[in-house]
Amino acid sequence: NWVILLQQNKPTPAFPPFGGTYFHRPTGRCCDGRLIVDFFGTASLKLQSTQKLGLPLVPPYFRDANCSNCRKFQKGVNFAVVGATALDNAYLARKGIINELTNVSLGVQLGLLKTLLPSLCSSSSGKYLQMLLFLPNNQKSCNEFLNNSLILMGEIGGNEFNLAFVQGISSEVIGGLVPEVIKAISAAIEELIELGAMTFVVPGTIPLGCLPVLLTRFRTSNKQAYDRYGCLIWLNDFAHYYNEYLKKELESMRRLHPRINIIYADYYQASMPLYLSPRSFGFKSTLTACCGGEGPYNVNVTLSCGDPGTKSCDDPSSYVNWDGAHFTDEAHRVISNGLLDGSCTIP
Repeated sequence: NWVILLQQNKPTPAFPPFGGTYFHRPTGRCCDGRLIVDFFGTASLKLQSTQKLGLPLVPPYFRDANCSNCRKFQKGVNFAVVGATALDNAYLARKGIINELTNVSLGVQLGLLKTLLPSLCSSSSGKYLQMLLFLPNNQKSCNEFLNNSLILMGEIGGNEFNLAFVQGISSEVIGGLVPEVIKAISAAIEELIELGAMTFVVPGTIPLGCLPVLLTRFRTSNKQAYDRYGCLIWLNDFAHYYNEYLKKELESMRRLHPRINIIYADYYQASMPLYLSPRSFGFKSTLTACCGGEGPYNVNVTLSCGDPGTKSCDDPSSYVNWDGAHFTDEAHRVISNGLLDGSCTIP
């Protein structure tokens, strides 16, 4: 979506080495290959019996924002945009946080879904309805459509904190963002429940203290600041704080809506094996970006992966991190396994 929105000035994910591992071409994903959502379609779930989800790679909304061929969205649509935040840019700016990547916040994405939804809802004859009020049963049809849909809520909310940390925003302001971000996520879930959605997957945040971009930004000679794996303790403590706050909010929502399936996806717990036992998964580098600039973490904050002067590793599958801020295809595969087998989800 980000690459499509910036067609006149395409960002680096529109060019090699992005996408080289799996797709063998750039796709706009900030990765050498697939993201977590891409693994959901072909992965197996360990339930009472092994079954396939059978989902396709989810197409980006902005590829056909006018819905000239809405059938392509019948089995899924992706509204995510690189750099998107749960809170809108105007709110963040008032806190001193500047987001120059995109203004397509969670609220904007929800609005896009609501606009698209009538075109996805089919009548009893199987035709696509173009307006919400054309037929009396349209609301029921849209309700049923969302009843049978899986809503993956992000991971959203992390970009606020990454931007704030990199831009040197005070810890008081950053801490104050946590309840606001979670309030925005829960409000979006409530609105989708009213529209008929019944199944949500809501991710927490990852171990922020293990991200090469933040390790570079907050590099210190104080060895006590790092855990045994080389991650910054205080940043991971913040990630824990955010995740606990989110889990409590989701538990409250489950009590309020006992018939709604609200699944917490513990991205933190699913990510930790990458750092605890990397060699068991074939990783040789955990804290150094595969694609980047220079320094101990191969990150140059003034250059992005793919910019002139940057370099890419020969074997991304041996790296946990792709570009300083995002995981590699292989790391996403490991994380996805922990989510899909139920070991890193609640309930």
